[in-house]
Amino acid sequence: MDMSIRPVPRGKLVAIGGAEDKTSDTEILRQVLALSQASDPVVGVITTASSIPEDVFSDYRQVFERLGAGEVLDVRIRERADAAASAMLDMLSRSDVIFISGGDQMRLTSILGASDALEMIRRRYDEGAVIAGTSAGAACQSTTMVYGGHATDSLRKGAVKMSAGFGLIEGVIIDTHFLERGRFSRLMEVGATNPEYLGVGLGEDAAVLFENDNIYAFGPGHVILVDSSAITSSNVFDLSDGEAVSVHNVIMHALVDGNGYSFTDRRVLGPKELGTGSLEQRNAYT
Repeated sequence: MDMSIRPVPRGKLVAIGGAEDKTSDTEILRQVLALSQASDPVVGVITTASSIPEDVFSDYRQVFERLGAGEVLDVRIRERADAAASAMLDMLSRSDVIFISGGDQMRLTSILGASDALEMIRRRYDEGAVIAGTSAGAACQSTTMVYGGHATDSLRKGAVKMSAGFGLIEGVIIDTHFLERGRFSRLMEVGATNPEYLGVGLGEDAAVLFENDNIYAFGPGHVILVDSSAITSSNVFDLSDGEAVSVHNVIMHALVDGNGYSFTDRRVLGPKELGTGSLEQRNAYT
């Protein structure tokens, strides 16, 4: 599909850094449900990435039902044949919220890539559904995704492994469990080799909403942005794989709930500029 001629999606896209609260305030998952603006939203939970799909679905069913979902559907796609099954496509077509669980993002892309199920996810996003994912389910959302690279020594050419993602958002690379697993160097290496990508590092229990060329941070955790568009120099093109990368003038921002960021002019938007502050407050006015 030519992404350049795709219409602007009517839906909402949410990426979560992983380990979001499911038992107490459930702030992020409450907001995911509220973004649908449906009175009894139908939630389809995709557990493809997980090695324990029964347990993962059970956890999300309990929390989404408690938060007011009208129905929670088990979109149990385990093999590529499942991604073409009419029962799975029907569940996705009925979902106001499509939630993609964590696990292994390569499992997600290898099973769902070029499938009818992925086309249905894109269609529902275009039509107005909320597409949300946590951990692997967030990392897969971009056109190019990170799937590997040891956090302690990723500033070496070729150390970060990248592959094609779902293509729901362009111009970004999403990394998850970002602060907890010390993944700064992963997005710095990505920026050295691909300065056009904005690195979005999501801490645990932190989330972003991508909407109208802006990013809105919400949840208790931190969102770290790694902007390499203004780097002054890098040695990456002179290196062989495994050699140490040098990159200069990388800009970083730490966002919390109520902060935003403009893709258009690459700057942070504070609560006053956003008008109504936090995402929860903004939802009350929509």
